Amino acid sequence: RQLVREWLRRRRWHLATGAGVALVIVALLLLTHLDESPVTGRTRLLVFSREKYMELAALTSEAHLEEFAELLLPATDPLHQMVEQAVQLLAQRNKDIPEVSEVPWSVHVVESPQINAFVLPNGKVFMFTGMLGAVADLDQLMIVLGHEMAHAILDHSAEQASLSHVVDLLSLIVVTAIWALCPGDSLALVGGWAKDKLTELMFNHPYSRKLEAEADQVGLHLAAKACADVRAGPVFWQQLEIVDKLTGNPTVPEWLSTHPSHRNRSGQMDRLIPQALELRETCSCPALSPVDPRAVFSKTVSELLAKAKEQGVGGLEGTREPQPVSASVGLPVSQTALASPSQVARFNKDRVPAVTSPLPTAAGERSQHVLQNINQQGS
Repeated sequence: RQLVREWLRRRRWHLATGAGVALVIVALLLLTHLDESPVTGRTRLLVFSREKYMELAALTSEAHLEEFAELLLPATDPLHQMVEQAVQLLAQRNKDIPEVSEVPWSVHVVESPQINAFVLPNGKVFMFTGMLGAVADLDQLMIVLGHEMAHAILDHSAEQASLSHVVDLLSLIVVTAIWALCPGDSLALVGGWAKDKLTELMFNHPYSRKLEAEADQVGLHLAAKACADVRAGPVFWQQLEIVDKLTGNPTVPEWLSTHPSHRNRSGQMDRLIPQALELRETCSCPALSPVDPRAVFSKTVSELLAKAKEQGVGGLEGTREPQPVSASVGLPVSQTALASPSQVARFNKDRVPAVTSPLPTAAGERSQHVLQNINQQGS
């Protein structure tokens, strides 16, 4: 200990100078790469230029097209046409946003049971058929697409890469300083492992959850301007929560995840609904059905839980009953069912097609419900 103190005393000016130079470099990096996020106006750090990131997006999209080459549905497939027209509608109704109007949007539907969808910054939309089976109606599909498009127009991937770049630089300086004070291979290994874990838990994961929440908000606004029933948004995340319960998917604590939990996303989106409804009203959209899909879903889940309890069915323990919504539940459910391409095209006349269709009463029936709707409405 005495030797370490002596070593620090002799090199205190070297250490102070090194720390000062490092702080100046980081400060200059931050000050010269601050950017204003489109739509939200939030100040954020962007180390990479949009041009460079577009080049990377082009390479990434080519890699994905090669990866999914054997699984892509043809452009004539009803599922592809439905997603294509939904994306074009979102782009058309949000053309006042430069990041939307300046991008050539194109759709690729991947035949895979994976519940996933993503949009690259160059406008390449990848939708998995598993996601089409997970959404209960066209409104939910529009909200999912709006969320993914929001990630793209807000450059969230570039923003997260920039944060990782700066955090890696800072952590490298800290680890190097520790190694200089206490040289040793074992300490270097432990320090590297601790650095990675702390970076994930303290920076990457919280920031990723923040970006997901922002994409939920902006995506809901994109869908509202496209005249979707934004009240279907919270229902979608409640559905996924029940699917996880039924399929036994392990629940990861939110602080260990890059995404908010389904329950928290549903609650947060519920709080955003009033603002989204106000925005929808300003876009010359038709009036929504007086029957709130959240109320319908709440009643359906309550009935399912009661039946499961009577029959002693397991798997739903811990499932939260959705909060009741002030709306008439006893009336027939009028909502926008997952539609055929011709019905989606009617959106272009600023009208949401009014199709009467019951909400699926069990999470496992959603996929069949979607395919049956497409077949029945397309015939």
